[in-house]
Amino acid sequence: MKKLMILITSLFFTGLFAAVATANDIKVGAIDIGHPRARAMVPGAKVGGGYLELTNTGSIDDRLVRITSERAATAEVHHMSVANGVMTMRPVVDGLTIPAGKTVELKPGGYHVMFMDVAKPFKEGETIRATLTFEKAGSVDVEFTVGNAGGVKSTSPDGHHDMGGMDMSKPQ
Repeated sequence: MKKLMILITSLFFTGLFAAVATANDIKVGAIDIGHPRARAMVPGAKVGGGYLELTNTGSIDDRLVRITSERAATAEVHHMSVANGVMTMRPVVDGLTIPAGKTVELKPGGYHVMFMDVAKPFKEGETIRATLTFEKAGSVDVEFTVGNAGGVKSTSPDGHHDMGGMDMSKPQ
């Protein structure tokens, strides 16, 4: 009986430490999802931004085809670009391709998740749950950690930059 208790305790702590070590790592099929984060929203705002890295470890392309969240009426991938000094933002039609063996980073100033018609603005320190659906890998629940509203770079305890921030004080 004593050996059984030692085994159970060992397995429990091994699982606990493994969960802590990989708390920010999510995998569905061949897709690794890293560092999901969102920006805090100002009171009254109806849209919020989300960011993450998607790595396809497989040998065939996959596509992020749907995003849902109880915190937003709709959520979709958008792409922001600047051409001739004019910023445009458009939804990505037919899903975001994640090429085999590549990483696609959703970050400020490029591809990002747009949470729209948000009833309760995101607050720094909370998490926003969303479901990502991939064409081949399937669906997975992800929690976006909400950082500050300005997107200013700050380093989290694990050494990663909180928001992949943009310095709004000078042109990019």
